[in-house]
Amino acid sequence: MTVIVGLAHDNRVYLGGDSAGVSGLQLTVRSDPKVFRNGPYVMGFTTSFRMGQLLLRYAFQPPHPTGDLHRHMVTTWTDSLRTCLKEGGWARKDGDQEQAGTFLVGIQGHLFSVWDDYQVASHADGYAAVGCGDELALGALHATAHLGLRPRARLTAALAAADHHSAGVTGPYTYASTPKK
Repeated sequence: MTVIVGLAHDNRVYLGGDSAGVSGLQLTVRSDPKVFRNGPYVMGFTTSFRMGQLLLRYAFQPPHPTGDLHRHMVTTWTDSLRTCLKEGGWARKDGDQEQAGTFLVGIQGHLFSVWDDYQVASHADGYAAVGCGDELALGALHATAHLGLRPRARLTAALAAADHHSAGVTGPYTYASTPKK
């Protein structure tokens, strides 16, 4: 239960996330962010705080991108992530299929969604959202696409829309971006 929003703009990727920690009907406002930078990558997670914090943020050492970026994310990057999740005791297996969580990743001006089956999606619109408030946030990102707003203003509008209409999303919001070139 959360919303993470991402936007590719001027060769950078910007992410925003809410602060909800939800279990059943209990909502806790967390002070530990769901969006952060890890080396040249920016990431924002849903699904599990353990997966996001310990593995993506602190234990995961993402490989430096080489060659075709989408291919790198689908193969080398995902293989490194799978190893990290297994070693951290978080990877799940359903039959013979491994499963992870859902999150956004930005690198070199490209935004990707990684789904629980390790599918890596690249977004033609240049924006994406994941979590229980994703459809609300996507509507706001679409509606603000041609208004000339700065990336953070668009992310804030998307987060606020999801916050207003979803019981699983709450502020305050945190932001992170890929490094400037």
